[in-house]
Amino acid sequence: MLQRELFFKHLAQTSPAPLGLEIIRAEGLYLYDVTGKKYLDAIGGISVCNTGHRHPDVISAIKDQSDRYLHVLVYGELIQSPQVEYAHMLAGYLPEKLQSVYFTNSGTEATEGAMKLAKRVTGRTEIVGFEYSYHGSTQGALSLMGDEYWRNAFRPLLPGISHLKYNNLADLDRITEKTACVFAETVQAENAVIKPSKEWIRALRKKCDEAGALLVLDEIQVGFGRTGSLWGFEQYGIVPDILLLGKALGGGLPLGAFVSSKTLMDSFTHQPVLGHITTFGGHPLSCAAGLAAMKVLHREKLVDSVAEKENLFQERLVHPSIKSVRSAGLLIAVEFGNFEINKRIIDGCIQDGLLTDWFLFAPACLRIAPPLTIALEEVEEICRILLLNIERFGK
Repeated sequence: MLQRELFFKHLAQTSPAPLGLEIIRAEGLYLYDVTGKKYLDAIGGISVCNTGHRHPDVISAIKDQSDRYLHVLVYGELIQSPQVEYAHMLAGYLPEKLQSVYFTNSGTEATEGAMKLAKRVTGRTEIVGFEYSYHGSTQGALSLMGDEYWRNAFRPLLPGISHLKYNNLADLDRITEKTACVFAETVQAENAVIKPSKEWIRALRKKCDEAGALLVLDEIQVGFGRTGSLWGFEQYGIVPDILLLGKALGGGLPLGAFVSSKTLMDSFTHQPVLGHITTFGGHPLSCAAGLAAMKVLHREKLVDSVAEKENLFQERLVHPSIKSVRSAGLLIAVEFGNFEINKRIIDGCIQDGLLTDWFLFAPACLRIAPPLTIALEEVEEICRILLLNIERFGK
């Protein structure tokens, strides 16, 4: 039986029409299917492959670690050098109040851990999120998701969660002394790249301080240089109480984390002991890969060139059928008239060897989030193929 047949027979499907590309190899910015066709990856595994597919340093680190040990015991009990070294390196690039790293299997699990931490620390139960926000798909994270279309089929969800308007100053008054924490994306990703104003996000930080609520910033998609600074919050002059990381954190392997102060994180050690546990979170192979990718990010100065590449995309993506181009570094949304137009363009691009996608809360917008290793020539190639398909299908 062909792989394609087995895929549809045995793999759980989450959409009625999956792409079904049979990928057998990936290198740098390119994917290769079973026929030998090459695809320029314009979405980097949804902001995962910041250092490209199979960077030699990452592959070497994985091989070296696999020669030492894989899983040995649940996270947090044994001193495992990949976890320790990676947490130490992350802490070196984070503010003083973000020095304690709890590794998880995914960004979604980081969301769940942060919700528990905020409740444990504050003794409060109410949580605030924002409309058109995305923090994952498990029951707790889904309760935070800011779109009823995605939530409704799975109710009842967690009680005590309210959703405010993002970038709306008046709504911040709904944060009160009953609020345990506020979850916000530093840049709303699945809403097709909505950046907050400095005035609003600083007011959010101030309101949380006044109410005694913890501010949780989700940088699962926008961390690790994607916005043009290592952390998105650096551009706004604020620091969260808890930071959520994932996607690019693992260098291509599954890894998430929530980061806070040691004082706050130590609340998991008592009443009850083992207040948050995970079997595979911080897997040594994932931590070794992520550590190697982080070193590549800095050694190759990948963040330094993000703004130049962003500007080139903005300069080239001009066409009467494009309603807007929103960008936060190399996270870019190209907006069309409706989903049908966008889907035709996406399908045409895939036929022409360019892999792209749409956004959960903005289906009329096309996603561009390539590896940060992308060269200017490859930016030009993405724009060329995209504009060709906009000309064909953009009306």
